[in-house]
Amino acid sequence: MIDTLKIFEYDKSLLSDKIKYIAGIDEVGRGPLAGPVVTACVIMPYSEGSIINGVFDSKKVNKKNREKLCNEILTNAIAYSIVVEDVKSIDEINILNATIKAMKRSYTEMKVKPDLLLIDAVKLNIAENEKSIIKGDATSYAIASASIVAKVYRDRLMEEYAKIYPEYDFENNVGYGTKRHIEAIKTYGVTPIHRLSFLKNIIGEEECKRISMEREAK
Repeated sequence: MIDTLKIFEYDKSLLSDKIKYIAGIDEVGRGPLAGPVVTACVIMPYSEGSIINGVFDSKKVNKKNREKLCNEILTNAIAYSIVVEDVKSIDEINILNATIKAMKRSYTEMKVKPDLLLIDAVKLNIAENEKSIIKGDATSYAIASASIVAKVYRDRLMEEYAKIYPEYDFENNVGYGTKRHIEAIKTYGVTPIHRLSFLKNIIGEEECKRISMEREAK
């Protein structure tokens, strides 16, 4: 159930004389076999009438509504930043570290520094005042807003990759390991946007090492 008012009021309850700007950070793309991980950091207004109805965990919002909400969020946000951490980084330092790296960049690239940083699940230890919230995208309005922005941005990237690599159905699976996607990997091979560290059980560890060496040589 989508309850925007509840998560909006949660954030408002954290405001005080010392906390005027609340930022939310979230990521999208930790699980796919292909494509980058994307993080967003967003500061939203909490004045009367500023609530954007429908904002919630991006996984609970359909694509059409996500697109609409993303435009509204970016139009009304006090500040935001979007960071893309590529496949090379994911394979080199692992997906968790790549996600944390991107989240930290999202925070440091903000033009308005928040008084309180809310993070979905992960601990960053980067801001003087920060709070990690399990299922934060269903708890905090700021995190939910970041969730939607990151999701829409990454989905659009994968739609562009689908034009370059049409066999892999990226426009529908956004890089996740669907049956059609895995069959395409086995039939057509690995693309430059595939995460080799995620493919060992599909193409074998030795083949992953071989492709990795080819990538490093380029």
